[in-house]
Amino acid sequence: MKKLHWLPAALLSCHMTLAQNALQTKFERTQGRETVTYAEGMAYYRQLDETFETIRLIECGPTDTGLPLHVAVLSPGGTFDPEAIRRQGKAVLLVNNAIHPGEPDGVDASMMLLRDLAGDKKLKDKLANLVLVVVPFYNIGGVLNRNGTTRVNQTGPAEYGFRGNDRNYDLNRDFIKNDTRNARSFADIYHTWQPDVFVDTHVSNGADYPYVMTLIATQHNKLGGALGRYLEDTFTPRIGKELAARKFDLTPYVNPLKETPDSGLVQFMEWPRYSTGYTALFGTLGFMPETHMLKPYDQRVKATYALLQSFVKVVNEEHATILKLRQETRQGVQAQREFVIDWQLDESRSTPLSFKGYAAGHKPSAVSGQPRLYYDRTKPFTKTIPFYNQYVPKTTVQAPAAYVIPAAWAEALDRLRLNRIALTPLEKDTTLTVEAYYIADFQTVKNPFEGRYLHYNTQVRRETQTIPFRKGDLLAYTNQPGNRYLVETLEPQAPDSFFNWNFFDAILQQKEGYSDYVFEDLAADLLARDPALKEKLEARKRSDAAFAADAAAQLDFVYHHSPYYEKTHRRYPVFRLLNR
Repeated sequence: MKKLHWLPAALLSCHMTLAQNALQTKFERTQGRETVTYAEGMAYYRQLDETFETIRLIECGPTDTGLPLHVAVLSPGGTFDPEAIRRQGKAVLLVNNAIHPGEPDGVDASMMLLRDLAGDKKLKDKLANLVLVVVPFYNIGGVLNRNGTTRVNQTGPAEYGFRGNDRNYDLNRDFIKNDTRNARSFADIYHTWQPDVFVDTHVSNGADYPYVMTLIATQHNKLGGALGRYLEDTFTPRIGKELAARKFDLTPYVNPLKETPDSGLVQFMEWPRYSTGYTALFGTLGFMPETHMLKPYDQRVKATYALLQSFVKVVNEEHATILKLRQETRQGVQAQREFVIDWQLDESRSTPLSFKGYAAGHKPSAVSGQPRLYYDRTKPFTKTIPFYNQYVPKTTVQAPAAYVIPAAWAEALDRLRLNRIALTPLEKDTTLTVEAYYIADFQTVKNPFEGRYLHYNTQVRRETQTIPFRKGDLLAYTNQPGNRYLVETLEPQAPDSFFNWNFFDAILQQKEGYSDYVFEDLAADLLARDPALKEKLEARKRSDAAFAADAAAQLDFVYHHSPYYEKTHRRYPVFRLLNR
């Protein structure tokens, strides 16, 4: 069907009815039992593009499966250039679907929403201040890996995709490290459109309760400032009211403090590995709706549709405030010197939350005979429970004037460029006085996590050093809008730093060593000539009986405190330039 051009009102109305009847989705044709395949979904989006002048399907970057990502853009004014849209003062709402393809609620809801909005005679009013951008399928490989069994706890649809992508990555753990082509293409989409509000559609696992829809909002303390307060006090409550008007109650994502929800809920802290944690680094209001796995599929899709309607309405009406606060936030971050890079829950403070739940109990398991948890739907309750939604700084750093990154570390530099971080190359070999970090301690997960062995509890010590750098090494100045991304990736102690994600693991291995029988005489000479080193060794022996009995450990102690020990072992290869 071709795009609808100007026609007399009566004839246009007739054509629109025919078009919308032809655009019935698979979800609607199967009475809410089935979701589209990848081929069916993309064919539908191409049909939307052909039918409506206000919708354009745009091919974007590649994915691990070899197929490209797309965005479907609904722009009532017919403008599809992101820069032109920003000049018009319109807000951008970005919706991401099928990051976990076994959770396809947003896929079907988004198709119906775009169709219904494009065919609405009041479209120019409903989206007067807004452009809607939709990623139809993010994890394309997972969508193609279709089955009806892997979501064992979920009620419908009949078939769905798989959580892992073609390389078995969970893409909602890859936003900061960008190991997949999906994530790298998403970064390009994100920075091209610079969304003001971002919604990533999901289905929950966990407790049982009456709500069809729950919502994770960007953690407001972490977002910070006036924008964080606006999110917590105004925007998210408005979404809840709009959804209630559409006959769906909303509650925060059910993340119990203890075993069951009546113990209280804890706001989920989305680190930058997650989609909304990543977008928060750039001042976007991020949301992760989680429909309830045990509710029938048709209810879940309808709730997601109603929630997306609510976002469209609230963003359209609040666009001026959102744009103003985001602009102020970006300006503030560009000049910011102190950054919180790690947070911890404040259990001393909570917000009263009226929560609808089911009574929980324990009974003998038919499998093990041991007590097992169950929820009794014949015993619903409504009670006030604590919602723990306050986080406080755990680790704070002062940003340097710039980070100095040797050109050899291409993997990290590629990620910085991908995220539009400005890098200035040294024009000649240059010696700089910098602050160097040494990795003093860290822990590592025992099993691989999303393709890497993630470090955590990283500790550093600092030294001021004068280091020669080469022509072509890079400076990343901390006077740019991407400062939060820069700091949280390059400060090793940040939970999702590039160090913790193994970008710099080569520095952890000592490259030179010694033969004990050769170094023995040299070590003795060193101790004879250095009384201070001799006293350090003796003090260690006095305080540590195991060390005092270990000849090899004592020899190694002398080596590590000698000029022969390599200065680059455990020296973090990103340096802090404290003065311009």
